[in-house]
Order: sequence, then structure tokens, then C-alpha cells
Amino acid sequence: MALVVKKPIVMVGMMGAGKSAVGRALAQRLGVPFVDSDQEIETAAQMSIAEIFERDGEPFFRDRESEVIARLLAAGPSVISTGGGAYLRAENRAMIHETGVAVWLRADLDLLWERVRHKSTRPLLHTPDPKATLKALYEGRVATYAKAELVVDAHAGYSIQAMTEQVIRVLKTRPDVVGEES
Repeated sequence: MALVVKKPIVMVGMMGAGKSAVGRALAQRLGVPFVDSDQEIETAAQMSIAEIFERDGEPFFRDRESEVIARLLAAGPSVISTGGGAYLRAENRAMIHETGVAVWLRADLDLLWERVRHKSTRPLLHTPDPKATLKALYEGRVATYAKAELVVDAHAGYSIQAMTEQVIRVLKTRPDVVGEES
């Protein structure tokens, strides 16, 4: 039986948790569009997130991010991957909870560090001690991510497909989000 998506599914969590990779696979499995809010911002601005941060600052970026998330949520059933900081903003959480469902991909600090340590595309980690920065971000964000309606734990041994299966298993607990086609 095919699953029918009834509202937007929003992937939230730290950088490196797998929001884009798992979100893309999830959208494909569910037969709905996949959109990455960071990519949408970059396309609209015609520059990278790092360039936006450098030129206009984080507050400007966060305002654009909220606008993009509102537009993506209004587009109907889909899987939306958000940047790691998007869910921290109360306005974004409220929009997500009213229109869709938040799925927190919960990963521990060691797994996140392993995944992001060699990437230069993370402007918040352009610091003298990026691991300490990641730890501080993680500790400061976990309580907010815990407000997500659904939680799926990431494990180093999970493939993207295995993680996608875990997300689907958790989504099935919410018939208002996904239902079986009869």
C-alpha cells in the first residue's frame, strides 16, 4: 500500500544530521517534492549561505530563511529540509507546527563532528576551534529541537535507506500526516 502525504514534513536538526540526504530519499519514497530551504535561499540570493552570512550577517539570513520556509510550507505536501538554525526561531517553529510536522533527526555530537569536520560549507564552524563551536551549538540547540513532534535517532551504522525507513515508521504514528492509500 502506498502512503499518502497530507501535509509538509519538515526535517530539523543539527548540521550533519542527514536532513537533506534523508529528506531527499524520504520524498522519493513518498512520491512528493523535496525542497531544501538553504538551496532555495541560495538560488534566490544567487550566492552561497556563507556569502550571505559574510555580506549581510546572520540576522538578515534568518529573516530570508523564515520567508522561504513560509513559502515552502504553503506549497502543500512535500518534504522540506531546513538549515540547522531554522527551527530555533519561534516564528519558524510555529509555522511548521501549524502547517506541517517537524521531524528531528537526533544525532550525537561525535557522529555530527565526523560528518561535518571536513566540510567548508558550514559558516558557523569557521572558527579557531570548530569542534568546540559545534559542541556549543549542539548544547544550545538540543532543548529546542526536542520540541519537534517526531524524533528519529541517527546512528553511524545506518544507511540513508535505513534512516529513511526509521522516519517512515515514526511518520506512520501520525495519521494526520501520512495515511495509507486504499
